[in-house]
Formats: sequence, structure tokens, C-alpha cells
Amino acid sequence: MEVIEKSAEGLDRRFTVKVSAAELDERLVKRLESLKGRVHLKGFRKGKAPISFLKKLYGKGVMGEIVQEIVNETAQKAFADRDLQPASEPHPHFHGDLDAVIEGKADLEYEVHAEILPTFEPMDVSTLKLKRPVAEVAEGDVEEALKDLAERQRNYAPRGEGEAAQEGDLLVIDYAGRVGGEPFDGGQGEEQEIVLGSGRFIPGFEEQLAGARAGEEKTVKVTFPEDYGSETLAGKEAEFNVKVREVKAPEEVKIDDDLAKNFGLDNLDELKARLRERIEAEYKDLSRAHMKRALLDKLDAAHDFDLPAGMVNAEFEQIWRQVENAERDEEDKDKSEEELKAEYRKIAERRVRLGLVLAEIGKRAGVQVPSDQLQRAVQEQALREARFMQMAGRDVTPQQILQFYQQNPQAIAQIRAPLFEERVVDYIFERAAVEDKKVSKEELMKDPEGDLD
Repeated sequence: MEVIEKSAEGLDRRFTVKVSAAELDERLVKRLESLKGRVHLKGFRKGKAPISFLKKLYGKGVMGEIVQEIVNETAQKAFADRDLQPASEPHPHFHGDLDAVIEGKADLEYEVHAEILPTFEPMDVSTLKLKRPVAEVAEGDVEEALKDLAERQRNYAPRGEGEAAQEGDLLVIDYAGRVGGEPFDGGQGEEQEIVLGSGRFIPGFEEQLAGARAGEEKTVKVTFPEDYGSETLAGKEAEFNVKVREVKAPEEVKIDDDLAKNFGLDNLDELKARLRERIEAEYKDLSRAHMKRALLDKLDAAHDFDLPAGMVNAEFEQIWRQVENAERDEEDKDKSEEELKAEYRKIAERRVRLGLVLAEIGKRAGVQVPSDQLQRAVQEQALREARFMQMAGRDVTPQQILQFYQQNPQAIAQIRAPLFEERVVDYIFERAAVEDKKVSKEELMKDPEGDLD
């Protein structure tokens, strides 16, 4: 067997592999010798059939297996022997007549091609300086959360016969909508609840139901917003036939110990303490998100190396599919497709670069994802997927999804990747110089633009 490096341009590597017909035949004979004792052939005692006869019967099939094994072995070995790590599965390209190789009449010759992962020296993360935005949980934040919680527990009681609906009332309605005189998907509903003034329906819908009475039928005319989620409905005028089944007035909500007991707590003070803990956890997550974004910006700026084009293209294609299936942001509406593709390709390059940097830092630091954490993540993902598929009408159990993951290492790797990234980020945070910076709640709530992470 001969492995020759054919080209080495940038991250692209090509090897030519040659295996003589004699070496292939030697492997074939050894394989057939191992099979002799396990096959029963008419006219021969067990294990006594000559190799020449076995070649006629099984030669082509066994040789095909041998060729595939050699390709798998050498494709990886060609890179491993040179301390090169392929960025993707090496691709073999056969030369000559493969049928003649299988028949034992020709040498095996093929080319192996793959991009390799770049080698680079990651920055010393202990030299990083980061600011951690920190916002205090004010008493007003707790009170606001308490009011929201109480509002969700609010009960409604039927209004007196003939009483008109007021803002804040809950209406139970049936409705059937039409656009251009034709029904549309999602435009029908029965016994739907709507709270007047909540702003959860199409603008103008709730306002036209003010003053309605139980048993009354009304025609509601609205215009879907230009930025409505469905392109077929955006900006269109619609007419809804609405039947009001019930009109209910809100009952007073008391914020007291009884409210706390509804949640299994002893008193109001304990409920407030739990709410404060929840808000503190939310603030902590937001703080980490901002600091992670700042970290990634610094890592991106500190590293410059060639990227495997295949990885960048795959990442870009994934991003672009999402862009095509989503409504354009206001800032992107006037940009040409070429401009948008150029911008999103830069995002793809950033993601690939950061992925490689974090992977290298994690590798050198010996960062691992604990098996129990990975197992929990796989189980949670299986449960989510099963629920989603069941909602779509497919009879799938979490156990079936879990079995799929257990049999597919690549699927497991996709779940492991984000867990590994977060552990590497935590590793860096522990070694960087981190300074707390007090900010307002509003500043903390700003989007850290995590879509570029």
C-alpha cells in the first residue's frame, strides 16, 4: 500500500492511495481462509473447499467488503499519520475501473480529499478583562411581579343579564373570519376567551366588542398589520362574524397570605422571597448573556486564521434557510439579496471561527461534559421532540426518540456541542479578570444580540 500526498493548498489536502492487485488478493485469501470452516458446500467436507472454488462463489462480494474497509482505513490514516484532523469526512474518488478491481484484475487507486482543521495558538484567557453588568432587584420589581402573578390568578364572574361588556371584562366568543369573502386558516374559533383591553387580538378587534352583551352577534372589521406573521394576511382587510356567548366581570384580587397559599406557601412574605429569588436568577442569566457576548467579541477580534470553506458554507446555508423562512427585519428590508448574503456569510465565518477557538481552548483545558448532564439533555430533547411529533399527529414515544439518539453518535454530538461551549465559557470566566459594573434594569434587559453568538 502506498499513500502519496498529492497537494496541500491552504487547508485543502489530497492524497493518492495505491493498493496492488497482489495485496488485495492476499487479503482476499486470508478472508476466505477464515470463512472456510463456517460454510457448507455441496461436494466438500466442511472446511475442505479449495480457495479457488471459494473465490468463484464469494470472491466479488468479499473483495467489495475489503475495498470498502481499505478505503475507510486509509482515508483516516492518511491524515492521522501526518497529525492532521479532517474538518469533515474525507471523500474518496476512485481512478480506473472499480469492477476490474473487484474482479482482482487491477490495482486499486483512489484519491482522498478533505479540508483539515486549522492549527493556531489560542489567546491566554487569563489576560482577558471583562465587565459583568449587575442590576439590583428593587422592591418595585418584586411588587410588579407580585401584581402580575395575582392578575393571572384573577377570577371572573358572569355579569347580570343584559349588562354590557366593559374594558377588563372577559368574553367567551365564537368567531368566523373572512378575507375577500373567503375563510382563511386560523380564522375560526369556538368558545375562545378574550379580555377586553389585553391587546392580544388584531388591533381594533377588542375595541369593537366593548358594549357587547351575552347572546349578541356582532360584525367586526379589522385590518391585519403590515408586519403580521402571515404574508398572505399582512395588510389585508378582514371581517369577523362574532357571537358573544358570555360576558364576565373581573373579581377583585387580594394580595395576601391566601394568595401565597394558592402556590403552596405559608404566607405573603414567603411568596415575595420566592419572587425575588426568581428575578435575581433572571438578572443573573441576563448578566451572563451580556458578558458572554463581550467575551465572544474579544475572542473573535483576537484570532485570525484560515477557516475550512466547507464548514463556513454549511453554517451559511443553515443561517440563510432561516432568513428565507422568516420575515425580514426593518433594517434589512431595503437591502439586496447579495448584500444580505455577504452580511450573513460574515456571521457564518464568525460562528465557525469562535467554535474552533472555544473547542481548542476547551481541548487544552481538558473541559468535559459530565455524562449525567449529557444524559439529562438527551432525555429532555427526546421528550420535546416526541411531544412536538405527537402534536403533529404522529404516534411517537419519547423512548423511540431516545433509542434513535442512542444509536446515532452524531445526533448525540449535536446535543453535546452547546453544553461543551457553555462549560468552556464558564472556564474562561473563572480565569478572566471580571469586574462588576452596576447598571439599570433597563440596560440589563437590552438584547445582547445573542443571534451573533
